Amino acid sequence: MTAPDTVIADTRRWLERAVIGLNLCPFAKAPHAKGQIHYAVYGGAEPDELLALLRTELQALAALDAAERETTLLMAPRLFAVFLDFNDFLGEADAVLIDLELDGILQIAPFHPRFQFAGTAEDDITNATNRAPYPTLHLLREASIDRAVAAFPEASTIYEANMATLEKLGAEGWVALNVGASEQEP
Repeated sequence: MTAPDTVIADTRRWLERAVIGLNLCPFAKAPHAKGQIHYAVYGGAEPDELLALLRTELQALAALDAAERETTLLMAPRLFAVFLDFNDFLGEADAVLIDLELDGILQIAPFHPRFQFAGTAEDDITNATNRAPYPTLHLLREASIDRAVAAFPEASTIYEANMATLEKLGAEGWVALNVGASEQEP
C-alpha cells in the first residue's frame, strides 16, 4: 500500500504540474499558494468507511472559514481501480452531501486515474482534465465557485480551453508531465 505521505505528494505534484501548470483550473493556484487546500487520505478498502470519512471531511470544511480551508481533496488509493465502480460511488457520495443538508453549500467533483467522459474513448486525451493519480473526491465551496466565476467571466470557456490544451499536449506530453501515482509497494 502506498503511504499517505506519498499519496499526498503525488496529488500535489499532479495539482502543480497539471491542474495549475496547464491552467486546467484557473481558480486552483491561489488556494494552493495560500495553503488553503486540505489533503485527506483514506487508506482502507471499504467504501462505507470512505463514506464515513467523507461525512467528516464535509462537516469539517463547512465548519471552517474559507480563509483557513478553501477546499479538500480526499484520496482513496486502495479503492475503485475500475472507473465505473468509482462513478457508481459518486451517487452515494452525493447522498451524504444531501443528508448533511450541505447541497447548495458544498459540492463534490470527481477525479480518477482512468476518468472517462461519456461519449469519449478511453484513450481520448481530453479525459485527462479529470484524471488524478488516485480516485479523488474534491470538496468545493459553492460560494467560492460563485466568486471565482464572477472574477472570471469566461468561466464557461474553461472546458473548451482545457480540451484544446490537452489535444495540443497529446498523450506523450501528458505522460511526460509525470503526474501519475508513484510505484505501488508489492
